[in-house]
Amino acid sequence: MAEAEEPTTPEQREDPELREYRQLMTPPTEFEEGFNWKTVIGAFFIGFVMMPGSIYLGLVAGQTMGPAAEWVTIILFVEVARRAFITLKRQEIYLLYYIAGALTSSVGIALSGGPFAHLIWWQFFRQSPAAAGIEKLIPGWNSPPLGSPALTERTFFHIDFWRDALTGSWLGPIPVIIISYALSRLSWFGLGYALFRITSDVERLSFPLAPVAAMGATALAESSAKTETWRWRVFSIGAMIGLAFGVIYIGLPTFSGMVLIRPIALLPIPWIDFTHATEAYLPAAPTGISTSIAPVLIGFVLPFWAVIGSTVAAATTVFINPVLYHAGVLHTWQPGMDTIFTSFANGLDFWISFSIGTAFAVALIGVGQIIKSLRQSALQQKERRGVRSLQPPPGRGDIPLIFAVGAWFVATCCSIALVHALVPTFPVYFLFFFGFLWTPMTSYVDARLRGLAGQQADFPYVTQATVIYSTKLGYSGVDIWCAPIPMGNYGWVAQSLRELELTGTKISSLIKAELLLFPIVMVCSFLFWNYIWGLGAIPSVNYPFAQKMWQLHAMSSALWYSSTVPGAENRALFMQAVKPPVIGGGLAFGVLAYTALNALGWPIMLIYGFIRGMGAMPHTLVLEFFGALLGRYYFAKRFGLTQWRQYAPVLLAGFSCGMGLISMVAIAFALIKQSLTQLPF
Repeated sequence: MAEAEEPTTPEQREDPELREYRQLMTPPTEFEEGFNWKTVIGAFFIGFVMMPGSIYLGLVAGQTMGPAAEWVTIILFVEVARRAFITLKRQEIYLLYYIAGALTSSVGIALSGGPFAHLIWWQFFRQSPAAAGIEKLIPGWNSPPLGSPALTERTFFHIDFWRDALTGSWLGPIPVIIISYALSRLSWFGLGYALFRITSDVERLSFPLAPVAAMGATALAESSAKTETWRWRVFSIGAMIGLAFGVIYIGLPTFSGMVLIRPIALLPIPWIDFTHATEAYLPAAPTGISTSIAPVLIGFVLPFWAVIGSTVAAATTVFINPVLYHAGVLHTWQPGMDTIFTSFANGLDFWISFSIGTAFAVALIGVGQIIKSLRQSALQQKERRGVRSLQPPPGRGDIPLIFAVGAWFVATCCSIALVHALVPTFPVYFLFFFGFLWTPMTSYVDARLRGLAGQQADFPYVTQATVIYSTKLGYSGVDIWCAPIPMGNYGWVAQSLRELELTGTKISSLIKAELLLFPIVMVCSFLFWNYIWGLGAIPSVNYPFAQKMWQLHAMSSALWYSSTVPGAENRALFMQAVKPPVIGGGLAFGVLAYTALNALGWPIMLIYGFIRGMGAMPHTLVLEFFGALLGRYYFAKRFGLTQWRQYAPVLLAGFSCGMGLISMVAIAFALIKQSLTQLPF
């Protein structure tokens, strides 16, 4: 028997399933400008209409208005344009999608609404019982001290605004927020663009979730031009599913909460917790199931073997945890803990260290593959079309790579200087480590995992470990926890730019949109957070999610913050979580598993999915697994595999739109009611 010919070209070496996703929607050969007066009007509309609703939804239900703002804005503009006999191009539609996401995205603890959300959180933490003993150590450039009229009267416009920052005003926190926000956006765009060039142009990764937004924008563009194809029909079906489910999941609790003391919720948000019921025979294993059907539709879109790997890992975790518990490894867990506390306890005892090791394995594998890809590209520059190269496609609106890297370098240097000026006692070399080593490495790992399997990757508790370790070098205090440390994960930018490419939009359009977004997000975030905060204390009974979760988050944060205060003993908690032997075991597992799968010819995405699922809660992975099986063994057979792979992203985009429409209606009535209750007549 003749030996099989060894693959020699990049296309032959590519994983077959990845090749299918890459061919699902290919970039056009021509790119157009998407930034014009229509997108400018859309940006102002989103900022002044959508942002307050997004803020309110985050406080009430712990959800952001990202998908709602994106698709509702696009549909509104498409319908207005059709009645004005104007056609919206898919480039314009996608840019509206991007702007909506940027203005309503989450900024932490389920908050959205721009950078001033951080000031609202910190004013709560400073006044909460959890901060007792350290509230006076929080610096004035982060939030006014206790007793300040700026806090008691709940306003950014108090006269104390014009006083010195150290005497109880917002004069210190607001400039710090503005400067750090500007530097972070410059940093993420520069580094994120470089990652896009590497992962998409050189490594030619598929980014399986990128077609969701791209094909949704294409469907709506077809509707605008009155040339509807199958995309619009599938999008409409997804929207109807989202509308029907949204009425039950979001609409019923919101509307009932407006007239009843306690809202009616047929489906608990976000999951049904089975941990108490299973702890007798599955001790230390968090169990439950998500109440949203969104994971099912996500399972339609994600690569099949990535979902299988995640599910196998989650199931393995559920059955390994009891073994580790009986072996004395998971010793922090106690009977009676729910899903959240069980996961937190298990992470401290084992899974944090193991996940750090596997994440390092992904980084090593990625570095090795990119070096191999660059070598192959250098040897095959004259081969047929499709060879991997750093040379961008003509007409895409790319900027010189040196400019992007230079922007990231300058922004990082300025961020380090800012933090050093605010916290001069913190070792500055840690800031250089965060900015110039850790951020690029974690961002590349995340970008690569998104490109391969549509999953996110991060290294947990690195900031906490470094800050606590700095106490051994003489640092003490709380101010470093408040500082804008130059540490981020910018892998998501690579996927956003891939979406931009799939829609045929020039990258220069995104740069113009970013320049417009900065002043809008600053003004709207300042005005609307000041308005909503003035309606009533945050959190309070009017904001059930914030009232429940913020206090828990405050207690957890205070645990870390107090660990760097002289005399505190909480730093031992994190040291308990960092176990070098377990980290080494996770690293060895990741590398050996990748090597074995590669040698056997099995799908490499299986190991990436497995890494993602190890130690994770199974609540949403169960539904993703169901969606993957349903899509592969029912819908793919009914419509054909190629056709189904095209249907699935558009269906998911339509579902997000339907959920968004229900959210907008519910939030509008809730805001009106909340405002009326504050009137004096």
